Amino acid sequence: MNEILLKNACVIDPIHGIRGEVMDLCIRDGWIVEEVSSTAPVLDAKGYLTMAGAIDSHSHICGTKVNFGRYMSPNDMRAGREASRGIMHPISGYSVPTTYANSYRYSAMGYTTILEGAMAPLEARHTHEEFMATPLQDMMANTLFDGNWNIMEAIHEKDLTRAAAIVGWTLSAVKGFGIKLTNPGGTEAWGWGDDVQDIHETVPDFGVTPAEIITTMIQANEMLNLPHSVHLHCNNLGMPGNYATTIETMDLAQDKNEKRQTLYLTHVQFHSYGGSTWADMDSRSEAITKKLNSCPQIAIDIGQVLFGRTTTMTADGPMEWRLYTLHHNKWSNHDVEIETGSGIIPVYYNRKNLVNSIMWAIGLELVLLNQNPWKVMMTTDNPNGAPFVRYPEIIALLASQRYRNEVAKTIHPRTEHRVPLLSLDRELDLYEIAIITRAAQARALGILDQGKGHLGLGARADVAVYPLCIDTLDPGQEYLQVQEAFSRTLFTIKGGTLVSRNGEVIVEEKNRTFWVDPQISDEYDLSRDEAFKRRFDHYYSVRMNNYAVQDRYIPRGVRIPTETVL
Repeated sequence: MNEILLKNACVIDPIHGIRGEVMDLCIRDGWIVEEVSSTAPVLDAKGYLTMAGAIDSHSHICGTKVNFGRYMSPNDMRAGREASRGIMHPISGYSVPTTYANSYRYSAMGYTTILEGAMAPLEARHTHEEFMATPLQDMMANTLFDGNWNIMEAIHEKDLTRAAAIVGWTLSAVKGFGIKLTNPGGTEAWGWGDDVQDIHETVPDFGVTPAEIITTMIQANEMLNLPHSVHLHCNNLGMPGNYATTIETMDLAQDKNEKRQTLYLTHVQFHSYGGSTWADMDSRSEAITKKLNSCPQIAIDIGQVLFGRTTTMTADGPMEWRLYTLHHNKWSNHDVEIETGSGIIPVYYNRKNLVNSIMWAIGLELVLLNQNPWKVMMTTDNPNGAPFVRYPEIIALLASQRYRNEVAKTIHPRTEHRVPLLSLDRELDLYEIAIITRAAQARALGILDQGKGHLGLGARADVAVYPLCIDTLDPGQEYLQVQEAFSRTLFTIKGGTLVSRNGEVIVEEKNRTFWVDPQISDEYDLSRDEAFKRRFDHYYSVRMNNYAVQDRYIPRGVRIPTETVL
């Protein structure tokens, strides 16, 4: 047996309503249990803050676009270089680090589970290979369907069952976790140098609209009974006035009788802009959160922007082109056959730039104005808003009005006239921080059943112990203590193994990959559909028989079968 007795842990666990109770945690063979043997190794948490392992519900750290971001910015890769030591590999990179750098840095902050936000099905092998080189986190990948020709043809023919069958077969084939839509319809239009301007504009050559793509995918997701809802990057990202598109999109998922979450909107900061041009752009976070508070079946993550340099990357090709026309920096565009696309461009968010200052404020507002912390997840859309290593800074900003006001003194002076942030006195407590960094993510992703996001009996033993005594915070300086503590754990335990101590990796734990396998009847199984096979082989550069990701790419895969109506 592999056992640990974690003593004197000051536990915050929102799933079980625990608010700073000092207790012992018993761990056996990777799980939280009721008791361990008298010979179990003891770790003393010293009364420090203890939470479940943190979860990043939207990040970009693995895959072809990430890898391209690495070699198009050699100056970025020269940053953060560290030689190998102990079992740790040499690492480098800041906004787009190497895979081991990602894993070590996430682990130092107590993160044990990461969702890769966008995986092109055709390029899934590369993503899974990089998962294997991210050893300290359990991984999963949302799979892109925004410009999939087979999906759009099924929608045009109003064949919901076939659309669901295509999604189910694809997720099983590429070992994906959920449905991702990025600028639905717009990514396909960009393959021909175009875009869609609203959710009711027709996608060229297919006779469908973004609204039809979104609603059909929501219905298909429910038919397949997938654990996570549709993960949506709305149309018109980063455009002044786009908050109206966001609210209109939220209306597509409204069903007052629906208790199950049906839509997850990602990096909503980038979709909460008022105005008609950059000259009059302002925050519409109040309108977005008011709508969110009335939609029980919708959750969001914020996509917080922080000042400094980073690299933007997304399947939203036309948006990256618009960024290029603003920054005139290096730019990459990539088309993935009949599935999706991507774009990459390095950027610098300047605190003296009015637009950038408004963006910084909006992400914080989305959390502070929201009535229910279970519906809002803390992210930066890593690395788009900022590298994930700056998460502790966001936690401190949300926990301290004083800190926000200090930063506000350094930004563009007209910002306060365009945003409500400086009038907000709400400060998140550590219980709410635990919700927006792990418990809400576990619930939104549907992985509570996998033991994620909590520390109750039967939970997966993913534990983060932060060097912070919550009863001895220094008034006036508490945000600095909080930021420092969340930057480096005393202990990070992953799957019942102590993997990191004081930020130093001591064990190269083998991770797991979660993927869904919808159980579809033979009648709708596309692997038996000869017409679909012929069409597949006609359009793709690979044969259908060579498309699926083999098991050797996921040696520690966790298959999640789902019962469907197909």
